[in-house]
Amino acid sequence: MAYGSPEPGPDGIAAYYTHIRGGRPPSPEALADLVERYRAIGGSPLAEITGRQAAALGRRLGVPAFVGMRHSAPFIEAGAAEARAAGVERLVGLVLAPHFSRMSLGAYEARLREAWGDGLVFIPGFHDHPAFIGAVRGLLQEALEGYPADHLFFTAHSLPERILADGDPYRDQLQETCRLVAAEACLPPWELAFQSRSTTGEPWLGPDILEALAASGARRALVCPVGFVADHLEILYDLDVETQAFARRRGIEVRRTASFNDRTEFVDALAAVVSDFLSP
Repeated sequence: MAYGSPEPGPDGIAAYYTHIRGGRPPSPEALADLVERYRAIGGSPLAEITGRQAAALGRRLGVPAFVGMRHSAPFIEAGAAEARAAGVERLVGLVLAPHFSRMSLGAYEARLREAWGDGLVFIPGFHDHPAFIGAVRGLLQEALEGYPADHLFFTAHSLPERILADGDPYRDQLQETCRLVAAEACLPPWELAFQSRSTTGEPWLGPDILEALAASGARRALVCPVGFVADHLEILYDLDVETQAFARRRGIEVRRTASFNDRTEFVDALAAVVSDFLSP
């Protein structure tokens, strides 16, 4: 499962964000900004990438794999119905996001359990799985080859700060991922920052990547979006366009690690996650 992506064009983007907002359409100004962001990146490739990830994982495990999106077709319910029609009796739910929050993975689980019923095995993230940690280290080693970064920023999607009052593990899991990755790797000084926060009028987890970048004193930075596993708007625009423009204005060189997408090492890591979770 993954978050989803809009159909091309203003109508598709409006429908997508109306679904995200629980049926409330975005304002004309917000919609115009979103349309421009998607235009700047040539549209989101997330749906296509998720399909490739699922197909590769199914081949790797030797089982049928189905795709369900939270906010766009094919929706989670459609993926569950497809699995049921194929004769599946025991379904494994895997969200393509490493870190658990009740606002994120918890919402996927609720949707899938309602659609599927009994016989569901839900994997609540993989933030500390050795195969995932090793795959992240590989991305970092690749990005640092010939690039002497003086600062490393791990990033993830921000969420409202109120999740912390409820004991949500999201931030703690992110910090644990960073520590595990850094424990056996030769890395520049690093910190965890957040990105892509919404303007809802309430505090969100920080520091924001732009604030952290400005305060760091870095001249040559590397960004590793460890909370994401595929290219989409939050990578291709928020990091590759917005953060790059911010850095250029301040004379800072910024590069980022490649996205996993359907790279073999990531598919192998997902296969290990699923296999280990199902092992007695």
